[in-house]
Amino acid sequence: MLLWSARSRRLTLALFGLVVAVVFVLPLGTVVVAGLAGSWTGPLPSDLGFARYGTALSGEDLASLSVSLQTAVLAGALAVTAGTWAALAARDVPSWLRRITDAVFHLPIAVPSVAIGLGVLIAFNERPLLLGGTKWIVIIAHTVLVLAFAFSAVSAALDRLDPAYRQAAESLGAGPARVLLRVTLPLLLPALGAAAGLAVALSMGELGATVMVYPATWKTLPVTIFGLTDRGQVFQAAASTTLLLAVTLVTLVILGRIRGRASLR
Repeated sequence: MLLWSARSRRLTLALFGLVVAVVFVLPLGTVVVAGLAGSWTGPLPSDLGFARYGTALSGEDLASLSVSLQTAVLAGALAVTAGTWAALAARDVPSWLRRITDAVFHLPIAVPSVAIGLGVLIAFNERPLLLGGTKWIVIIAHTVLVLAFAFSAVSAALDRLDPAYRQAAESLGAGPARVLLRVTLPLLLPALGAAAGLAVALSMGELGATVMVYPATWKTLPVTIFGLTDRGQVFQAAASTTLLLAVTLVTLVILGRIRGRASLR
């Protein structure tokens, strides 16, 4: 809006495109090409092929991808449910209590994910909450990490929600449960879809906390990629990373279509 001439706008767009290409497109493109490479000893890769992608779609990598998808869906559903409940509960409390609630739910963002993993490992490694060695400790760790984003998305949507809808429903005799189910939640569907998409995307790529808590029977794809890189199998790790990117994007597109349909209702 502050650029008046066509030339200045073109220069700004060109600079923006250059930054996007260098910061985002180039690194991701390099990963995709590395997954195709048989070797890369010069400026450009050689012996290109899809053999590594075939390996990434089978065996341990495919099992890890399935684990990542299941973990992301379950953690996302738990985070959206808990985040929505907390946002709705905090809407009508005193301002000082709401500030405390915001701080508590945003605390996982302020600390390293490894610290969250360590805390979950200690908290759920003794009876009666003995979850160590099970898939549920991984799912709980992911839920804690993405809960803040779900809470923020729903809280922001509630702040923008016109209270006249709720007041009109209450004036017509609707009780709190009916107002929640028939008015508030339907109006929040786009925000819930956005929160679910963000939670799934973050969970799919989570590594720090997962490394602390995962059992051998529930290894996510980022953990497998880290293991491949640690063993020097960088090209195979690149192929698996490309698979992770592709599946995450497809999942986000599906969730985006669901959110779009919800916003039209």
